[in-house]
Amino acid sequence: MTLNANASPEWLENQFRLWQEDPRAVPDDLRSFFSGFELARQTTSAELDAERALKQSAVDSLIYRYRDLGHLQACTDPLNPCPPPHPALALEAFDLGEEDLDTCFHPRRFLRQKATLREILDLLRETYCRNIGVEFMHIQDPDEREWLKERMESVRNRPQLDDEQKLSLLRKLQEASLFELFLHRKFVGQKRFSLEGGEVMIPLLECIAEHAADLQMKDIVLGMAHRGRLNVLANIFGKPLANMFAEFTDNIELAFVGEGDVKYHKGFSCDRRFPCGETVHLSIASNPSHLEAVNPVVEGKCRARHSNYGPGGRRKVLPILIHGDAAFAGQGMVPETLNLSQLDGYHTGGTLHIVLNNQIGFTTSPAHARSTLYATDVAKMLMVPIFHVHGEDPEAAAFVAELALDYRQCFGRDAVIEIICYRRQGHNEGDEPFFTQPLMYEKIRRRPPVHEVYAARLVSEGIDPQRIEQQAAQINLRLEEALKGEVVDQAPGYQGKWSNIQRDYTPADITTGTPVQTLQKLARRITTLPPAFTPHPKIARLLENRRKMVLDDSGLDWGAAEALAFATLLSEGVPIRLSGQDCRRGTFNHRHAVLVDSRNGQLYVPLAFLSSTQAPIQVYNSMLSENAVLGFEYGYSLEMPEGLTIWEAQFGDFANGAQVIIDQFISSSGSKWDRTSGLVMYLPHGYEGQGAEHSSARIERYLLLCADNNLQLVNPSTPAQLFHLLRRQMKVPWRRPLIIFSPKSLLRHPVCRSKLDDLSKARFCEVLTDDISASAVQTVLICSGKIYFELLEKKRADQREDVALVRIEQLYPLREEALRQAFDCYPRARAYAWVQEEPANGGAWSYIRPHLADLLGTDPVYVGRPAMAATAVGSHRQHNQEQKKLISLAFSL
Repeated sequence: MTLNANASPEWLENQFRLWQEDPRAVPDDLRSFFSGFELARQTTSAELDAERALKQSAVDSLIYRYRDLGHLQACTDPLNPCPPPHPALALEAFDLGEEDLDTCFHPRRFLRQKATLREILDLLRETYCRNIGVEFMHIQDPDEREWLKERMESVRNRPQLDDEQKLSLLRKLQEASLFELFLHRKFVGQKRFSLEGGEVMIPLLECIAEHAADLQMKDIVLGMAHRGRLNVLANIFGKPLANMFAEFTDNIELAFVGEGDVKYHKGFSCDRRFPCGETVHLSIASNPSHLEAVNPVVEGKCRARHSNYGPGGRRKVLPILIHGDAAFAGQGMVPETLNLSQLDGYHTGGTLHIVLNNQIGFTTSPAHARSTLYATDVAKMLMVPIFHVHGEDPEAAAFVAELALDYRQCFGRDAVIEIICYRRQGHNEGDEPFFTQPLMYEKIRRRPPVHEVYAARLVSEGIDPQRIEQQAAQINLRLEEALKGEVVDQAPGYQGKWSNIQRDYTPADITTGTPVQTLQKLARRITTLPPAFTPHPKIARLLENRRKMVLDDSGLDWGAAEALAFATLLSEGVPIRLSGQDCRRGTFNHRHAVLVDSRNGQLYVPLAFLSSTQAPIQVYNSMLSENAVLGFEYGYSLEMPEGLTIWEAQFGDFANGAQVIIDQFISSSGSKWDRTSGLVMYLPHGYEGQGAEHSSARIERYLLLCADNNLQLVNPSTPAQLFHLLRRQMKVPWRRPLIIFSPKSLLRHPVCRSKLDDLSKARFCEVLTDDISASAVQTVLICSGKIYFELLEKKRADQREDVALVRIEQLYPLREEALRQAFDCYPRARAYAWVQEEPANGGAWSYIRPHLADLLGTDPVYVGRPAMAATAVGSHRQHNQEQKKLISLAFSL
């Protein structure tokens, strides 16, 4: 039977099976029919497969787009309605429609193998478009991205909390809000930089601290500016409320040692025990009104604390930095500190950044404060997650807090949490925000306090309102009782690791000499390299010359004396950290503390191999920054009173890039916050015709900062003086920042050398005099630093035995008694002159003039350059002419 209209379906199906088994088993007309049918069927199937593949691809793109851009549709701003649907997330953008919603697809990394498009959209929108917006697809590491996807999408960015946990969050919100309201009523008009509008930061910080305790972390170091600081001190750190209220009444008995500071700049520390049974040490660093200046200080403190825990220390110490939105976007310290985060010498295992986005900076709106969509966009330079959280949703904040901390612990990287909130009061409590933001503040005026918003939500979920009222009543009662309570005595500074350090400065006549045999033994070790190490030929010669300097006592140069000072301290158990731009080699090619193998690039640090019992040494080339790096080293020194911490500027002139750190922390923290430091600053200084940016460390500026023995300013003129100075810094019973105006041309000056006896028998001398016949001296030239050698050369060339040279090595604190003894050596002197290479409005002249006048009974003659707008001329030829002229003038008196 052939194909005809009367053929039954059963017969055709049977014939089709036969054809599939053997095409020759059916007639020709059926064979032709079945071939055409199969071709048509396969074509239709391929078309259907292609259509399904296109749909699957569209769904994959939709998923990616939600992960990447879902934050643009997130509802995170309490002052404005939720954003409308974003066109980039519309189904039409992917050639998908309503008819596809019930179609199953294969989404990657979802909990189910298959899901309908409707289910996929629900998951994506709930994860990325509710009260948490997340930016993480810019992260290049696939493991980090997958970790974040799984953690967020598996629970849809929604914490699973029971009623008790929700009440606990509410309690922290109530503590924050009621504390601010109490201060507002009791201390009307006083500045406190209220947290009102951003109170959700308190439960967020509490969740971080509790979770850190669960993870067995031991230290949390917090840095923040003034807004909300009092609230954090009261409700996270547990600072006694009675003490805080006494500060509002300006109780003088609570002032710090020295001048003290306003209450919202002060630091604090405590030990808190958490429900898991672990105790965590919390500290908040003192910070001035320079907002982000504290960032690198906190990082430096954390880096130093790691060493107390040994291997794994980074996982036990957590830095937290709290920023304002305008400051995070606008302050250069922020990207500088972010850039430190993964550098070998500066990383601290990851920092949690909390940006309290008040949507205003003082009176400036975001449109005038930044050029980016988010205040946090600068953090994308690190490729770390950025969480944007609704400022009235403490549950979302709590969830993100734990997620961010887990990410930090897992990957050792920073994480950023931005709380989108508002500022209920003005910039301070005496400010009127309606002047400049009337529309915004009309919205704020109509909003209830944050704790009431969340309380209403809990009541709607079935929580007993009486429990909520009882919590609030207990908090208010505690505040009222504290107002009437007694002030609690608290331990002053200089506790713990600082307990053996003396607070007060005393003149330092400390023996710092080291036996010659010890120096020679150490010299052999620091100039001996492993057999397999291949140094550059010039480095090999430098090490050999350094060895001969010591073993042959042929005169030690600056690099040799510094290396021996380091070696002796390390051998005595003093850890050393040196950082700065190019400090491993030394800007002027004199140090070579870290050597590089010429064949394989491996590093070798001779000072790290003195003995098995020596202290550790760290030498790091820093990033090209002064501000953040100096702040980091200052913070490090606060946690290492037993160690020598040195920051070296590439040129002393460049230190002005860190002026805020110098002014607000290094020079004044002891007076304001009772926190001093033994930090050493190397500032290369000297006029050699290199122009206005490579000559002056601005000695005059540092002298202006000096008072009450707060700093040490030293201009050492010999290698031995440097040797004793560094050792003295660790031998004195107190700690003060030491600023060394270090040399450039003197590093290799043939006359600027020291003998071994100078290192073994002497100590640092604050004033040096000539060893000449005093009876012949008619003129005394007083100077400091490099110019001494130019005066000495002229004196020897002209055989001027009637001229004595007096060097002031330590400019501050100035030992006037030592100067008087120096002048008494020359009873027949009739002329006295101060000689400096700096212009008259620079250098030490303005500072030293009244001191010399008091000692001499008359003003000394000034010999130096005239006052100049720039620190030095740009012409080497002109410089030489000026230098020759002032040296001649000094000897013409």
